[in-house]
Amino acid sequence: MTNKLELDYSTIKSLSKLVNKENLAEIEVGNGENYVRIIRKLPENVVASSPASSVQAVQPAPQAPVQEKAEVPVPVSHQDNANAVKSPIVGTAYLAPSPDADNFVKVGQSVKKGDTLIIVEAMKVMNPITAKKDGKVEEILVGDGEPVEFDQPLIILS
Repeated sequence: MTNKLELDYSTIKSLSKLVNKENLAEIEVGNGENYVRIIRKLPENVVASSPASSVQAVQPAPQAPVQEKAEVPVPVSHQDNANAVKSPIVGTAYLAPSPDADNFVKVGQSVKKGDTLIIVEAMKVMNPITAKKDGKVEEILVGDGEPVEFDQPLIILS
């Protein structure tokens, strides 16, 4: 004798009541190609459990605090400073021609028009940033290997 599953309206309604009564999240019953799956939508913070236990609220697991890279705002005086030497491109600033070499310039050093002040590397191309006028290095605003943005002040000359 073969048991054939009858998927009529009354069977589906009975299964639906069973899901709610037993606090099930879902039930699937079938025989061969005939089957029915009933899913009960639960609030996001509730998990269905076995009939022996009750529905419990789930507390989210504590997460480690996300540390975002702090953006240090460029003081307005530097951005608007007429003596600021700004990056013409987005890239990485290098203060020296190589890791073991001295920096191109130091604070207090006098420079001549055309002297290399810093290099900004972009797409594997080293772009020398030069002094547009004679002057004295008042402040170096970036660190070696630091990413820089277009039009970001790099060095202040007096």
